[in-house]
Amino acid sequence: MIRALSPLIFLVVALVFNVQLYGDRSLEGSNQLILLASAGFAALLTPKSRKNLLWKGIQTTISDSSKAILILLMVGALAGAWMVSGIIPTLIVFGLKILSPKTFLVAAALLSALVSLATGSSWSTSATIGIALMGIGQSLGLPAGWIAGAVVSGAYFGDKMSPVSDTTNIAATMAGAELTDHIRHMIWTSGPAILIACLVFGIKGLSANEGGDLSQVAQISDLLHAKFTISPWLMLVPLASIALIVLKVDALAAMGLGTLAGVLAANLVQPQIIAEIAGHHGPSAWYEGSMQALYGSSQISIEHPVLSELLKSKGMSGMLGTVWLILCALTFGGIMDAAGFLSTMTQALLRFARGTAGLIGATLASCGILNLTASDQYLAIVVPGRMFKKAYEDQGLKPENLSRALEDSGTVTSALVPWNTCGAYQSSVLGIATGDYFMYAIFNWTSPLISMLLALTGWKITKISSDASKKS
Repeated sequence: MIRALSPLIFLVVALVFNVQLYGDRSLEGSNQLILLASAGFAALLTPKSRKNLLWKGIQTTISDSSKAILILLMVGALAGAWMVSGIIPTLIVFGLKILSPKTFLVAAALLSALVSLATGSSWSTSATIGIALMGIGQSLGLPAGWIAGAVVSGAYFGDKMSPVSDTTNIAATMAGAELTDHIRHMIWTSGPAILIACLVFGIKGLSANEGGDLSQVAQISDLLHAKFTISPWLMLVPLASIALIVLKVDALAAMGLGTLAGVLAANLVQPQIIAEIAGHHGPSAWYEGSMQALYGSSQISIEHPVLSELLKSKGMSGMLGTVWLILCALTFGGIMDAAGFLSTMTQALLRFARGTAGLIGATLASCGILNLTASDQYLAIVVPGRMFKKAYEDQGLKPENLSRALEDSGTVTSALVPWNTCGAYQSSVLGIATGDYFMYAIFNWTSPLISMLLALTGWKITKISSDASKKS
């Protein structure tokens, strides 16, 4: 056990030091190097009888995740296409129309959820529409902690439920679950959690005073109307993409079709945006502008600091940092698995985890502990995913039970830890300490509680044997 834990302890200590030194910049490359160094340390400690299995372990782990990596690259292309087509700006304009002091907190959570669902990123949601909502809410006299809590709750709900989110794809891959099955299974924990959050936000809103300054709302809407053609018809693209996923169309194919539809919409509805990105007009502008939006950085110029940041897209190239991090994390996980270290730790934990509820509880706790110690949500998903995958199979549980538990704790609790990269990032962009919004990020701390409640009752815990019995 000491040998098995040593690489993990080395990783945690090194990451804590690195995050303290670099802050949210640690994701730019230093965390990746620490993961590789930890993988090397684990290889040194591997028993001689298993050293010949290390390279095969790395290959197998990365091979199992190859589809997820392709999906992540397609996520970047889809986000770029939906931005230049005006789909995301249209979502924001329609969302801003429902703002008022009494409904502001509920509306802020729902608007953040919509933007995060469309972009697949809680970080970009908070850094763009989240900042705007903080300013608008405080001008209406609402407490900053409540506003930040609503933004974070909505952003992480959208992030979890979005098929274009990196964490959603990583969790499904680590558990061996189909992306569509994973998202559908999360409805039973994330749905009640966001409903509870909105109920609390609604009750809080009843005490808000009418009035306040809504000039920022009008300004943002006017600027977006002036820059884009805002039309409800654009919503057909994301609705069609969601329909494809519901119909169990392969996730990669669904995203490819959604990207293609976004590009067609951009050229038909927003030709001026395509020409701006291409840098010229003419027959070749549509091709150059579309390609740039899909694979590279594109900035749509607008005279507003928050909107300027929002209307920035990095395309496929923007996902390369995440892919780099995942490959390094998978290398570490592959060596830990091949060396037998993960199975040693898993067996020790399973001595205390009795039955299905104990297994899911151990998963939730492991994700939370890694968010506290390793300070990174990706590791809080990857490491427990590798550790518990076989245990779920042995108990006859479908992989989406594991992937849901990884998200219910690993993804959402990261924003509640001040020294975690997610907590530090949310705090810095929203301009409020993590501890000040902790209690009001209701979705984030109710998700693991609801997940544990379902585990204890056995409701919506799907088993492999149930399908087999039906077929027979």
